[in-house]
Amino acid sequence: MSAVQSFFRSEPTALFGAGWIVLWAFIALTSTLWRPDPTPNANAQHLEWAMLDPGAAVEEAGDTHQFALGTDRFGRDYLSRVVAGSGLSLSVGLVAVLISLLIGVPLGAFAGYLGGRFDDAVSWLLQVMWSIPTLLLVLAITLAFGKGFQQVFLAIGLSMWVEVARVVRGQTLALRHVEWVEAGRVLGLSTPRIVMGHILPNLAAPIAVMASANFAAAILIEAGLSFMGVGAQIPMPSWGNLIRDHYGAILTGHAHLALIPGACIVSLVLAFNALSNALARSASSRTESR
Repeated sequence: MSAVQSFFRSEPTALFGAGWIVLWAFIALTSTLWRPDPTPNANAQHLEWAMLDPGAAVEEAGDTHQFALGTDRFGRDYLSRVVAGSGLSLSVGLVAVLISLLIGVPLGAFAGYLGGRFDDAVSWLLQVMWSIPTLLLVLAITLAFGKGFQQVFLAIGLSMWVEVARVVRGQTLALRHVEWVEAGRVLGLSTPRIVMGHILPNLAAPIAVMASANFAAAILIEAGLSFMGVGAQIPMPSWGNLIRDHYGAILTGHAHLALIPGACIVSLVLAFNALSNALARSASSRTESR
C-alpha cells in the first residue's frame, strides 16, 4: 500500500489519470440506476422532443423532464446515450486487454526462454502480424466474423497480442541467463514453473505499462470501428457511433452532439496514456537504481 501511495505522490499525472478512469468506471457500472433514461441502450424515443437544446425542460402529464445535454434527432436523452456509451468503451478495452495478455504474455515468455526453433517460429509469426496495419487487421477480423458487439471484443483483442508478445519476449531474453534463473534450472525446476513463477513476476511493470497503453488504443480502435459502422450496431450506443450520427451537426447550433462524445474519448485516452507513461517512468527509475 505504501508503494502505491509513494507512486501516486511522485506521479501526480498518474493520480489524475487513475482518478478519471475510476470515475468513468463508476459511471458505467451505476448509470442504469440514475441516468434519466434507464431503458436498455438508453433508446427511449420521443420524436416530438427531437433536437432540444442542453438544459431544456419539457412538461408531460404533469411531469417535468429535464435534458441536461438536450436530445438527439430521435428525441432520446443525450446524457443517457453518452453515459451508456461509456460502458461499451470500457468493456471493450478491458476484454481486449485481457485477450491480448492471455495470448501475448505466455507466448512471448516461452519463446524468449526456450529459444531455438520455437522462438524462430514465434518471431516469424510476430514479424508477419506486425507488418499488417492494426486497423486493417481489425477490419479483416470483423468482416470475417461479422458485425456485432462480440466481434469487436475478439477483433481488437486479436490485434493487440503481437506487441505484448514482442515486449515480453525481449524482456525474457534479458532475464533467462540471470543467476536466479540458472539456479532454478540447477535445482531441476520445470520450465513452466521457472517462466510463470520466477520470470513473469519480474515483468509485472512492463506488462502493466503495455496493458494501460493497449486499453487506450482499444478505446480508440472501437470508436473508429463504430464510426465506420462495423463496430457497435444500432441501437447500442457507442461514443464512436454517436459521433458518426452527429458529425454533420458540428457546423450547426447542435455541435455538442458530436463534440461531447469526442471529448469523452480524448479525455479517457489521455488518462490511460498518463497512467501508462507514469508506470513506464517508475519502472525505468527502479531499473536504474538496481
